[in-house]
Formats: sequence, structure tokens, C-alpha cells
Amino acid sequence: MTAFHAPQDKYNAVWIIFFILGLGTLLPWNFFMTATLYFTSRLKDTSLNNTATNATSGENHNVLESKFNNVMTLCAMVPLLIFTCLNSFIHQKIPQKLRISGSLTVILLVFMLTAVFVKVDMQPLPFFVFTMIKIVCINSFGAILQSSLFGLAGILPASYTTPIMSGQGLAGTFAAFSMICALATGSKLQDSAFGYFITACVVILLAIMSYFTLPRMEFFQYYMESNRSGPSADEENKMDLLKKENATEEKRPDTNLMEEETQPVTSVINIFKQIWVMALSVCFIFFVTIGAFPAVTADVKTTIGNGGTWETYFIPVSCFLLFNVMDWAGRSLTAVCMWPGKDSIWLPVLVGLRLVFIPLFMLCNVKSRHYLPVLFSHDAWYIIFMIFFAFSNGYLASLCMCFGPKKVPQHQAETAGAIMAFFLSLGLALGAAISFAARALV
Repeated sequence: MTAFHAPQDKYNAVWIIFFILGLGTLLPWNFFMTATLYFTSRLKDTSLNNTATNATSGENHNVLESKFNNVMTLCAMVPLLIFTCLNSFIHQKIPQKLRISGSLTVILLVFMLTAVFVKVDMQPLPFFVFTMIKIVCINSFGAILQSSLFGLAGILPASYTTPIMSGQGLAGTFAAFSMICALATGSKLQDSAFGYFITACVVILLAIMSYFTLPRMEFFQYYMESNRSGPSADEENKMDLLKKENATEEKRPDTNLMEEETQPVTSVINIFKQIWVMALSVCFIFFVTIGAFPAVTADVKTTIGNGGTWETYFIPVSCFLLFNVMDWAGRSLTAVCMWPGKDSIWLPVLVGLRLVFIPLFMLCNVKSRHYLPVLFSHDAWYIIFMIFFAFSNGYLASLCMCFGPKKVPQHQAETAGAIMAFFLSLGLALGAAISFAARALV
């Protein structure tokens, strides 16, 4: 049976399911970040302001409020990186169904609990600790979910990584649009946050139901069976496999090959040697992106108007909404265009050129600043930079995530997808670390 006899994805059902799963991967966390103002407002204790003891208590609460974003970033990135790394090694021992459905279920329960506690009064310190525990849980299981999804998509044709990336892009767009709507309608922070968390619960439920319909799809069944039977008939990987077999035929017997498959560490190292360009590229893409966004980009001030409507909406629209829309467009474009190719030198070159965006944004009208001059004061410069910055992030990251698993034989594609997800998370963590320095240098 060859790839030419593969069944069709009727009505693009599998593609749509992966899109929903991608949406379910990031929409909950995007809504969680969108509700940051709600969380920080809960850390204010306005009822305590008379005695000296209460004043000291209030001061501690202000510390919690001011440190919330930094601690949230730490509690998000560290578990994300650790559990994505773990999944690269343990995915062969824990069933895929348990990893994906179990992670979705835990995240659903955490968000249901978060929605309930919107209506429950808590003291600032317990609320702070409880919130950070939830962030650790969401990102730990979210890392396993994301890594497992990319591994699963790696078994299918390269284009099936695109819907995951596109769904994640839509998640950011949806959250940014919801934030602007809440701002425009003047909704209370508590009501907006409750709406975010309930919406997240609905999307996660939809993702769970979608995932359980996957095994019924003939198209999906075909590629899963091909993967279980060893090196598949996928034409894109056949030649690579033949070359590897010829190169190793005289050096070691077939039993050593089977022995290698039973050693996850060796397998991961060997697979990384084949995909290191794509892995490091996706890491660098998100390193640059998180290095500037939102630590630097969110502090840019408009030079048009003075205290008017545009000033109110400048950052929500020009920073968050524009970034997410263009990022989504870039991710989605890979469904119809995949240039440059997976072996082209232009892909890592274009990835490297993105480094220029960090100094470009630092030279915009960032307030407050101490060291650098403002070279691009007009809003138009900032918007132009943001368009290219966001679009290149979505397009190049999606290309790398699509190509990575296709540089290895299909029976290793799931592990390759998990490794790519680890380097994506590593880029996020490194970007978060460098963002503090980038902002301090302005």
C-alpha cells in the first residue's frame, strides 16, 4: 500500500479537528493572560486601610500586585519547558490518547474552578498562591498537550501541522478582540473574566469531543496504521530511509536497529541530528518574538492625539490585535504556500534576519526610556514594524514546525514533532528571559 492509495480527508474533517485542537491548546491560556487586570485587581484589599498593621498588610498586597506579571511568567515558562522536554522522552511509554485527553481534562477542570472562584471572595495572599498553582498546572499539562499534538501531526502529511499553528494563531486573535470588546462596552473586570473562563471551558470541551472523533476518520486511521507498521510508504520519507539503510547496512546488523528503537534517549539524539536546523530555527523565532513582545511593544506610546480615543485603543489594537491577526495570517498561509523549502538555506537566513526587530521596536516611542534615542516616533513606523514582525513569526514558525517531522522517516515523525515542540518552548523561555534586558536597555 503506497501513499498514492491513501484515502482522502473527506470534507477536510481531520484538518478541521486539528484546527480545533490547536485553538483549544492556546485559547485558555490567552484568555488567562487577557484577564491579568482582573487578577491584579483581586490582589488589592481596599477594606484594610486604617491601622498600622493594616497599612503593612496593604503594602504587602501592593508587592503581590506589582510582582504578579513577573511571577506569572516564571510559573508559566518553567513548567512549559520542563514538561515539553519530558514529553520528548516519555511519549513512547505513555499512550497518546491518555496524554492528550488527560491533559485537556485537567485544563478543563482548572478553568471550571477558576470560573467558580471569580464569584468567591478570598484574601490577596491565598488568592495569589492559588492563582500561581493554577498557572503551573495549566502550563504543565498544556506543554504535554501541545507537544503530543505536534507529534501526532508529524505522522500525517506536512500540511497537517498548519491547522494546529493556525488554530493557535486564532486563539490569540480571539482573546485580543475580546479584550477590546470588553474595553469598548465598559464591562466590569469580574464580568469580563468570568466570560473569558466560561468561553475557554466551552472551547476545551469542543476540543475533547473533536479529539475522540479522530479515530473514526479513515484518513487518520490510514496514517496511524502506516506509522505502527514501521517505515511507511510516505514518498517524502522513503528516499531518506533507503539512504540511511544503505549507509548502515555494512556497519551494523538489523538487530542493532531494533535495539536502537527501544532506547528513547539514543533515538531522540539521532533524530535531533537530522532536524537540528528546523529545531534551532523555531527556537530562535520565538526567542526574538517574546524578547520584544509584549515587554517592549506594549510600552510604546502614540504620538497622535492627546488623551483621546486613539490613545485608549492604541496598544490593544496596534499591539495585541494587530500582532495576533498578522501572526494568524502568517500561520494560515502555509496551507497554500510553503516557500522556502525544507532544505533551502533561505529559511534559516530569513529566521536570523528577524533579530533586527528587537532594536527597531526599542527605537520606537517607548515610555519611559533612559538610554536610547527615539528614531521612529510616528505611529506608522510602529504599525509597519508590527505587521512584518507578526507575519514573519507566524509564517516562518509554521514552516519550521511543518518541515521538522518530515526530515525523518515516518516512524520517527512523532518523536521529531515532540522535539520541535520542546525547542518552541525553549525559545519562549529564552525570549521571556531576554525581554527583561531588552526593556531595561531602552
